[in-house]
Amino acid sequence: MKRILVTAAGLLISLSIHAGYLDSTEARAFADRMVSEHGFDRAEVNALLAAAEKKQSIIDAMQRPAEKVKPWKDYRKIFITEKRIDEGVDFWRNNREALKQASEQFQVAPEVIVAIIGVETFYGRIKGSFRVIDALATLSFDYPPRSAFFTRQLEEFLLLAREQRHDPLTLTGSYAGAMGYGQFIPSSYRSFAVDFDGDGFADIWDNSTDAIGSVANYFAKHGWAMGEPVVSRAKTSNDFDRQLLNQMKLEKTVAELSALGFTPLESVPMGGKGMPVQLEADEGMQYWLGLNNFYVITRYNHSNMYAMAVHQLSQLILERVGADNL
Repeated sequence: MKRILVTAAGLLISLSIHAGYLDSTEARAFADRMVSEHGFDRAEVNALLAAAEKKQSIIDAMQRPAEKVKPWKDYRKIFITEKRIDEGVDFWRNNREALKQASEQFQVAPEVIVAIIGVETFYGRIKGSFRVIDALATLSFDYPPRSAFFTRQLEEFLLLAREQRHDPLTLTGSYAGAMGYGQFIPSSYRSFAVDFDGDGFADIWDNSTDAIGSVANYFAKHGWAMGEPVVSRAKTSNDFDRQLLNQMKLEKTVAELSALGFTPLESVPMGGKGMPVQLEADEGMQYWLGLNNFYVITRYNHSNMYAMAVHQLSQLILERVGADNL
C-alpha cells in the first residue's frame, strides 16, 4: 500500500464542503485531546472530523451482528462452505513458506492462522468498503452504547495513520473500523501487526505475509498453546448447572467441571481449564468444552460461535491440505 503524508492544508478544503462532526461537543473534545496529548495540528484534526460522515448503515450493522441474531446452525453455514475450505487450501499453498515460518516463530497452528483470515475476509477478498474514518466517527459520536470504546479506536486510528504516513480519508475496512486481511481494529494493528517480510512496513492491508505474521503474533500474545487441544464434545448430567454455559470464562478445571456434571468425550488434560459451551445445531443442542486455545480464539472475537467456526474451518482445511503439503 502506498503511504501518503497528509498535510493540514490539503485537508482544509473539506471544511468548506461538509460540516461533518465539527458541531459535535464530543468530537470537539476529541480534537482537543488529539492536540494536547498527541501533538496533532488542530486544523488537520478539524478537517478530518469535517470530512467524516455519519453512516446509519454502520449503526444498523452494529445492532444486528450475526453472532447475536443467528443460532449456530445458521451461523455455521456462513463460514463452513466448500468454497471457503477450498480457497483456504489455495491460500495455504500460495503462502506455504510464510505460514511455516510464522508457525515456527510464534508457535501457533498454521491452520488457525489460515482459518482466521478465511473467516474474516475470505482470504483477503472481502476487507470491507467503509471508510474507516466514517465508521469510527459514527460509532464514537453517534452510537452511545460503545462510544468510549470507539473513541479510543478513532484515536488509535489517527495515530496509526500518522505513524505509517497514510491518508486517513482513504483507508477502508469493516463497519466497525477493522482493517486488512485479519480485520485488526486500530489498537490491535498498533499492538500486534508485524513487518513479517522485513521491508520496513507492517502492511496487513495488502501484504499477505505481514498479515500471516500479525495474526500469529496476536495469537501468541494472547496465550495460544502449540499442540494443545482446542475443544471437546461433552456430555452433561441431568443436574448440570446451566448457568455455567456460554460464559466465555476459564475459571474451572476440566476435572472440576466433570465433577459438576459436564464431562469431555475426548481425552483432554483434566488439570487444564475449560468453559462449557452450548450450541443450537440442526439436530438439537450440542454441548462442548472449550479449552485454553478455544478461549484464545474468542479473544479475537468475543463469541463462542465465532471460535467454533474458526476451529471447524481450520480442521477441514488442514484435512484437505494433508500432511505432505505442510
